[in-house]
Amino acid sequence: MRILGIDFGDSKIGLAVSDLLGITAQPLTSYRRSNKKEDAKFFKQVASEYGIEEVIVGLPLRMDGSAGTRAEKTREFASWLEQILNLPVRLWDERLTTKQANTILREQKLGPRARKSIEDQVSAVIILSTYLESRRTGSHVG
Repeated sequence: MRILGIDFGDSKIGLAVSDLLGITAQPLTSYRRSNKKEDAKFFKQVASEYGIEEVIVGLPLRMDGSAGTRAEKTREFASWLEQILNLPVRLWDERLTTKQANTILREQKLGPRARKSIEDQVSAVIILSTYLESRRTGSHVG
């Protein structure tokens, strides 16, 4: 069973995919949003090509756990995606994933331009990895 991890942004969306056993997460791509029709076509194609059975979308909560306007936009996107794909779409706390992604990319000695181009994918990997780990450890709380 493959799971798609998503780091949702207003203009760019990072994607990661699990292996068939649901143990590891690998970066897939960054997608620049277009319009609802093109976005739906893209996500349907990804789900079909990779045999996706579940989708995890990072939920950007504030540090105190409250939800702001970003979280509301993310919820709307997740709801839309669930309707488009007819698959379960779960929200997953993504606090600090962008910071973690930047730390990882800086440690790899990548320049700012290179970091920016894959930051969303690495964030999606972190989101999906933490979700997969929670499934293994039984701490499956979003």
